[in-house]
This record gives sequence, C-alpha cells and structure tokens, in this order.
Amino acid sequence: MAVVGLAGCGGGSQGGGGRRAALALTGYTSDQLKQALLGEITGYQRAGEPDSGEYGSLKGIQNFAQLQRQVSLDKPRCADAAGAQPAVDQAAPAALASFNRGDGQVVTETLMGMPDEAAQRQLARRVPSGCLTFRTRVGTQSAEHRVSEFPGGTIGRGSRTVGVSTISGTSHTRAWYVVLRGRHCVATVSLFGPNATREEVEQLARQAYDRSEHYLP
Repeated sequence: MAVVGLAGCGGGSQGGGGRRAALALTGYTSDQLKQALLGEITGYQRAGEPDSGEYGSLKGIQNFAQLQRQVSLDKPRCADAAGAQPAVDQAAPAALASFNRGDGQVVTETLMGMPDEAAQRQLARRVPSGCLTFRTRVGTQSAEHRVSEFPGGTIGRGSRTVGVSTISGTSHTRAWYVVLRGRHCVATVSLFGPNATREEVEQLARQAYDRSEHYLP
C-alpha cells in the first residue's frame, strides 16, 4: 500500500504566472527535461513512454493524487511522511518515466525545472514530528509503516534519502526515495518493491544526475 509519492513532487498551482516564472528561472522546457530522464536501467523494462508537460498534468501525478484520496491515516499529518511531495508550482515544466522488473519492483524518476533556491528548500525538508511510524487503511485493508530518513546526502548537488517499510498482512514491501538537486532542477528517484534497497536507489539517483548534467545545459 503506497502512501507516499512514487512520483515525488506535488503542491498548489500558481497558474500562468507561475508557469512563466518557472520557465524564466530554470530555462528548461518539459521536452528538454524529458530528454534528460533515464533512458534505460539494467534489468528493468520501461513502462510505456515518458510523460512530460506541466507538472500537474502528468498522468503519474494525477494517479497518485487519486490514490491518496482513498487512504485513511491514523496520523493525518503523516500523509507525506517521506517528504517526497515538495510544495511546488503544478504548472512548472516536468517529466516522468517509470520502469518495472519481473519481480514487481518499480523505479520512477521525476525531473522538474526549479530555481536553485527553491530546490535547496526541498533538500531541507524533514519527516514530520511523530511520523516515523504510522498506520493506514484503504477499505478493509490496513498497513503499518516505518520511516527512515537520511538527510545531508552528496548525490548531485545535494540530496536526501528516505525509506518506508510497509507491512500489510503477510506482505512486506519497501520504498526508497532520493530527492536531489541538479542544475536548475530537482530529481526524485523512487524504488518500490519487496527487495528495494537504499544502495540501489542511490546508485540509480547518481545515474539520473549524470544524465541530467549531460542533457541540460
């Protein structure tokens, strides 16, 4: 049961003014960001074509928002316990790609144009007080979640890593997220599945950063 953002970003829309401001400050279009996404990952298959456009229009973001509306939490303030949903302009240029593996493991990368000062604020976010453990319910299915947080990372121009371990009945899944700064952008790389590890998601995040540095001037 996912209760934190696989796609990695979110927030309120600022409309056309926000769109123009975001593009002026970052200089990137959504098409440029799409080209800078990971193109392939060893052992995984890409799940369809990458999506790009205004952040709030991305299908993965809309699907996650719909899922969140179905989840009840024992601690409502913990809905974004991983801190993977920075409050950003939904009109900002963005791109998203997903990959899956035969054992059910899923990788998602979201890349968003963002001014450097705003990007740094995303790295300063922390798991809300009291949210290292919480419970959720969807219909009759309940789950327990435990969060681990590792700020102060050195991937890219700064990063933070968060892990969420979920137990629901006999099922035990793990999700790991890395939020990192690039050049006038923020990338979130997530890894979800029964065998997800911090080491793998951080390696994927390094690959994502290297590719973005190559494709974004």
